[in-house]
Amino acid sequence: MKNFALIGAAGFIAPRHMQAIKDTGNRLVVAFDPFDSVGIIDSYFPEADFFVEFERFDRHVYKLRRDQSGKEVQYVSICSPNYLHDAHIRFALRNHADAICEKPLVLNPWNVDALQELENETGQRVYNILQLRLHPSLVQLKAQVAQGPSDKIYDIDLTYIAGRGNWYHYSWKGDLTKSGGVATNIGVHFFDILSWIFGGVERNIVHVNDPKRAAGFMQFKRARVRWFLSVDVHDLPPEVRAKNQRTYRSIIMDGHTIEFSDGFTDLHTRCYEAILQHRHLGLDEARSAIEIIFAVRNAEPIGLRGDYHPFCKEIV
Repeated sequence: MKNFALIGAAGFIAPRHMQAIKDTGNRLVVAFDPFDSVGIIDSYFPEADFFVEFERFDRHVYKLRRDQSGKEVQYVSICSPNYLHDAHIRFALRNHADAICEKPLVLNPWNVDALQELENETGQRVYNILQLRLHPSLVQLKAQVAQGPSDKIYDIDLTYIAGRGNWYHYSWKGDLTKSGGVATNIGVHFFDILSWIFGGVERNIVHVNDPKRAAGFMQFKRARVRWFLSVDVHDLPPEVRAKNQRTYRSIIMDGHTIEFSDGFTDLHTRCYEAILQHRHLGLDEARSAIEIIFAVRNAEPIGLRGDYHPFCKEIV
């Protein structure tokens, strides 16, 4: 049984980490969040200590490491806002613990380099939750591409719309400097699996990039990808809105839909299983997606020129 600390216990994604810690037979000994709406902890680890001040949380983790109580923290799960990930990962490594961090791992490629140096200094490891790599349909797709003709270039349309309310733009997620923007917030996992399945990026063109949506074209080694990401509910297809649904995911490859609507319920647990066995999901695997989102964030949008995603026509 391993001991975990959790940073960001009041966040939306935190319960999935609590479930994964429990499902893998481990225990949460301490959690931190500046907000105290964390009653969900009772459903998983009611005996866990909890702090709303990072300084007291820091001191407590240090004391657990020194007092030989059997509660020394060995893993720190990080569910904090994107711009704090780097600092919280460093906190974990300095406290002789491995870090398990939500996406995006960090916002800039040079942060990955610095964390690799810190891994070497401390002997600890950094892991990223890249759960789509474990989704059965996408694992099957990777195998299909690997077994197909080596010179084939696939044509793909990626669409992901996650309708968010007005709160989104007033939270840290709506602040480009804190979240990295739409392409980072909701796109990083998709960019990760695209590079995982189809190889490295050779061209990266951005057509649209504003606070609500981003779209562009990427040429991977084995695929041409038109992509569209949005948090604006008005960008949803009419048939989706008619059902009062606020989320739409679609990957179409060479005219055929890749179905991956289901199979998400236990992916965090499967990530934890892989991480605890030190199989993968480390810094090297996180790097490609970080480089992609950095390039998208800093690109100058060219407008509706060239090979752009069909949904772009609806927002002009």
